[in-house]
Amino acid sequence: MKAIKKVFLIIIGSISLRLGAVGIFLPLLPTTPLLLLSAACYIRSSEKLYNWLIANKYFGMYILNYRQGKGIPLSAKIIGVTLLWFSMLYTIIFVIPIMIVKVLLFLTGCFFTWFIIKQKTLRNNIKMRESP
Repeated sequence: MKAIKKVFLIIIGSISLRLGAVGIFLPLLPTTPLLLLSAACYIRSSEKLYNWLIANKYFGMYILNYRQGKGIPLSAKIIGVTLLWFSMLYTIIFVIPIMIVKVLLFLTGCFFTWFIIKQKTLRNNIKMRESP
């Protein structure tokens, strides 16, 4: 069971990493949260992948800025909350027929919105956009 969990976390971390990399160039994808998800998956599954991610000259700065308390770029916060609510509202209105599930989704969206907003905002976003 441990091996299955490890493989699953590596797959999720790798997908998140690829989406985060695309987010550097495509403003619709929130880079920092996706890279943080990759780091969380890798730290629980592969020390080698986690160390590579932290040391990576393109991705490491996003994670280190967050871990050092510098925060998340304002653009990542705005995009993250916007995408969160587009997907939540679409699901609540068009996909889920059960009222209690709709309420739970709404409350989950509220929690994650609060969590994202309360994070410190990285003011110096110029360094974050330097790319290859």
